[in-house]
Amino acid sequence: MPLACDQLPDDISELKRLLVAKDAELTARTTELSTASSELAAAKNGLVITQLTIEKLKAQIAKFRREKFGASSERVGRALEQLELALEEAETAKAEAVASEPQGPEPEAPNTDTPPAEDAKREKKKRRQLPQEFPRRDVVHRPPDVCKRCGGTDLRDVSESVTEVLRYVPGYFEVDRHVRPACSCRKCEAMMQAPMPDLPIPRGMVDATFLAYIVISKFCDHIPLYRLAHVMAGRVIHCDDTPVPVLAPGAGKTKTGRLWVYLRDERPHAGTAPPAVLYRYTPDRKGEHCRKELADFTGALHADGYSGFDKLYRIADAHLMQGPPRVAEVGCWSHVRRGFFDEWASHKSTIAKEALDRIGALFDIERPIKGQTPGIRRAVRQRTAKPKIDDLAVWLDAQLQKIPGKSDLAGAIRYARSRWTELTRYLDDGRLEISNNAAENQIRPLKLGAKNWLFAGSDTGGIRAAAFYTIIRTALLNGVEPEAYLTDVIARIGSHPINRLTELLPWNWQPPATRSVAA
Repeated sequence: MPLACDQLPDDISELKRLLVAKDAELTARTTELSTASSELAAAKNGLVITQLTIEKLKAQIAKFRREKFGASSERVGRALEQLELALEEAETAKAEAVASEPQGPEPEAPNTDTPPAEDAKREKKKRRQLPQEFPRRDVVHRPPDVCKRCGGTDLRDVSESVTEVLRYVPGYFEVDRHVRPACSCRKCEAMMQAPMPDLPIPRGMVDATFLAYIVISKFCDHIPLYRLAHVMAGRVIHCDDTPVPVLAPGAGKTKTGRLWVYLRDERPHAGTAPPAVLYRYTPDRKGEHCRKELADFTGALHADGYSGFDKLYRIADAHLMQGPPRVAEVGCWSHVRRGFFDEWASHKSTIAKEALDRIGALFDIERPIKGQTPGIRRAVRQRTAKPKIDDLAVWLDAQLQKIPGKSDLAGAIRYARSRWTELTRYLDDGRLEISNNAAENQIRPLKLGAKNWLFAGSDTGGIRAAAFYTIIRTALLNGVEPEAYLTDVIARIGSHPINRLTELLPWNWQPPATRSVAA
């Protein structure tokens, strides 16, 4: 802030001190400005490199499309799919970088007091036009009929601003022409114009319906193109993972990433917490990834026999030398059954068939008690399932003595008996399940998508896809139609109060019609 002469001290020493302080302040601001300029230059260079990558990929795609119907069309087709996915990743990265830049407000009505030269100086780059073949409809936003300055009601139209926004109507695309007449008051010449409605992307060219359509098409219908941390709040979690094909950067080939699923679903034991599922992408299957995700979790974990979970089942705190582990492993009878099924399908082994029948009887007990309280489920299991499991243990041990020790059937028996404590844990806790099928059911849609397209064009794309799967699959678990949910939330999120974001969670969300009736 500039100082006036009468504000300067008369004392020479005090004046020197003031000058030194001002010089230090100026130096600090100069350094800060230099740092900001360097960061801005680096960001701009990054955008330039990304744009060059986009142009290069577009040229390669155009070349491959010309060659697609040649002698090696199948090979060209695969290469084309990979290039298109890489292009999608590059354009997404560019869009994220541009979106992070500060945006100015939407231009308002023209001001007659502004000189023409100043208007020309502020003129921005012209918006790209949407295709003319799309049908259009006018949405008129008129200003109030009363002048805000003098209260006059005699208004005249001076000009209008037109903003075209692409929207998706099931089956086709449509363009909304947002027409905003600029009016002047005949009494005081004040200008008025209605503001442009909020868009999901500031100054964007698409609305919430289009964005929701893109998300659903890619991550729900499996057509190429906020983490819900409440999952970890449960005391029982199902976890599974699956390999996903990811484009290896620079190599033009694919590598194998992993997608993990963490599910909380208390509906089978009449719990009150809403179901939620969290997906996480990792570039490999190292145990450190799942252990990091579950670092603060305490409870029962349904999972397969993957060794990466082992450290979770131990007491890590040196002060806790006794007592139960922080995470209790719950075995999966479906995994046990799979080994016997493979043996029956391959060799028609009578031992394998009887094992399947015995395990099937355990699953039969579970069906009538699904949705019952933990106490009822535990009582039924103790009365009916526990005797069958005790008999099964004795029978498996006896069969192991009759068959070659190195056979696949012997391996299936040893797998079951080595995990007996984990497999029988569900008998004593009505909140637990007999299998990890709930997590596998959340993995299955991803496997369907992987057959139709590469999962992602990079590790960053994998992380982004996992976030979308989290939102969509959690909506489905709560009986919410994903496209309607995303359309509404995307449209509202920009102006929704930040202290009421929980209202937009899938289990709290209400459709617009329901909200209007409640209001």
